[in-house]
Amino acid sequence: MQTDIDPRTLIGRKAFDREGAKIGTVDEVYLDDATGEPEWAAVRTGLFSRDVFVPLEPSEVVDDTLRVPYDRALIKDAPDFGVGRHLSPEQELQLYHHYGLDVTG
Repeated sequence: MQTDIDPRTLIGRKAFDREGAKIGTVDEVYLDDATGEPEWAAVRTGLFSRDVFVPLEPSEVVDDTLRVPYDRALIKDAPDFGVGRHLSPEQELQLYHHYGLDVTG
């Protein structure tokens, strides 16, 4: 993700999948415990107002929107941990595996 962006400015932005389909609106941003860098965004979907977690790396902010380089179906199937709570290392690991991301990265 672009590291020069304040994570607070992501809240309220529309999020889109790699095909340009709207996923929802960024509800919260979660920071990495070790680095303090933005790592995950919780996106509120229109479907039953559920929040889904999306990785901020390799997502991009483009034209005032968050572009997530994954298919909408994969995003909608992400593990549901609820929002407003700290993500445990085990929950983060599940998200990394869900998105096929390198756990060490």
